[in-house]
Amino acid sequence: MPHNIYRTMLSREHFADDLRAGVVVFLVALPLCLGIALASGAPLFSGLIAGISGGIVVTLVSRSRHGVSGPAAGLAVMVYAGIEALGFEAYLLAVIICGIVQVAAGFLRAGVIAHYFPSSVIKGMLAGIGIILILKQIPHALGYDQSFEGELEFLQLDGRNTFSEILYALRAFSPGAMIVTAASLAILLLWQHPGFKRNRVARAIPAPLLVVILGVVFNRAFLSMAPELAISSEHLVTVPMSSSIGEFFGNFTKPDFSQITNPEVYVVGLTLALIASIETLLSVEATDNLDPEKRVTPTNLELKAQGLGNLVSGFLGGIPLTQVIIRSTANIESGGKTRRASLIHGILLLVCVATIPALLNEIPLASLAAILLVIGYRLARVPLFKQMWREGLWQFLPFIVTIVGLVFTDLLKGIMLGMLVAFFEILIYNYQLNFYREQTGEGCFKIRLTEHMTFLNKAALKRILREVPPSCELTIDMSGTRIIDHDVREVIDDFATHATADGIRLTVVGASQPRIALTDGAE
Repeated sequence: MPHNIYRTMLSREHFADDLRAGVVVFLVALPLCLGIALASGAPLFSGLIAGISGGIVVTLVSRSRHGVSGPAAGLAVMVYAGIEALGFEAYLLAVIICGIVQVAAGFLRAGVIAHYFPSSVIKGMLAGIGIILILKQIPHALGYDQSFEGELEFLQLDGRNTFSEILYALRAFSPGAMIVTAASLAILLLWQHPGFKRNRVARAIPAPLLVVILGVVFNRAFLSMAPELAISSEHLVTVPMSSSIGEFFGNFTKPDFSQITNPEVYVVGLTLALIASIETLLSVEATDNLDPEKRVTPTNLELKAQGLGNLVSGFLGGIPLTQVIIRSTANIESGGKTRRASLIHGILLLVCVATIPALLNEIPLASLAAILLVIGYRLARVPLFKQMWREGLWQFLPFIVTIVGLVFTDLLKGIMLGMLVAFFEILIYNYQLNFYREQTGEGCFKIRLTEHMTFLNKAALKRILREVPPSCELTIDMSGTRIIDHDVREVIDDFATHATADGIRLTVVGASQPRIALTDGAE
């Protein structure tokens, strides 16, 4: 481990900020780890193992200042299908293979893919996740917890959807949970007031921690003084309990290495590595976008870190992990300054799950829902929509399509829809490009090609050449072209073939100069 990592972790600078943020991320991550494991058809403890691996192993290798890793809701359906097909122990072997592939991808510099996601799509992803958080947390805030904590998909496993779940919640709410939610939201919003921000005591105590403590105190008061308001156990955090150290370590499951020759294990592992890597790179771009100092995360190193995290998680009996935007956003919004905040969250997960599971199981999900509602609002703030609208149609359109796609499908499909719109914009731009066409004299025309001529310019070039009148002189100037695709060469060659028949006297300037060809080598 490089010396500067030790120096960062042991430095006293920003320690208080990182400690507060680490506590908040721990509180957010705890129910998400459990909920995603439940939705994945895996033991609840396997979600905690993934969260601990992401918080400790990934953080010690990664250089992402604010990124937090753990089990991802976007993988839940895939994990569920993999466990159904292979069995849990054999699936752990697929998680290990996923980790090995990710480490190899990092060495092969596959992380460069992250830099090709358009900013409008990334901002749309952030706003979309914010809206989803608000919609998905409303039932939990009302004390109706039928869907798993951390769910992002529009269509749920029980056949309901995001909006129908809210309607059910409105008819079956828990008054005690609503009281806790209202009090929690009041504290979270009050803590944002400038007067409270200047108060030393208020700055020292993270509002989310106070909200959780208040939720536990309220529910204990309900139990003793107003049992009809008490929040039932299904609306509380559910951490697996261990009566001894031996029972605690019994929660760790060994992979079934006898399945090493099973080809289906490798198929599942490779598929998992592809999807987990894409989700990680998307989260990296989004987290860097939210970073107040706009630092850039080394994506190749991040893939290696994620791979090591999945290796450890698979060996110990955990489900796969990725860098996740909800926990990373909680880190940034809570004032985390260095990677130490993520490390603290991982250590807290390990220590608290091992020592005080009974106390953790008193935390109302309504308290945590209030925290996530505020995070969702900050991600989907109204000024962001106004800013994207002012930047023009072709920035706003991918942004809004990504949001709609996320809300009504899932994370990856929403991103794909946004990318398609952004790519369509590129095609239109390249089709409209006129390549600096000019008329140089009576019956004489010149088309000056741009420096980079890729297959995206093919349609526009064909259109320009079709507009050349017969019986004229045409010069195609390639002297400034440094990169030319085979498709573009083919268009020019095809035009030259029939130009004589149309009475066009064609001259190509600069064709003999050295250029980089994208598909068939240099000339």
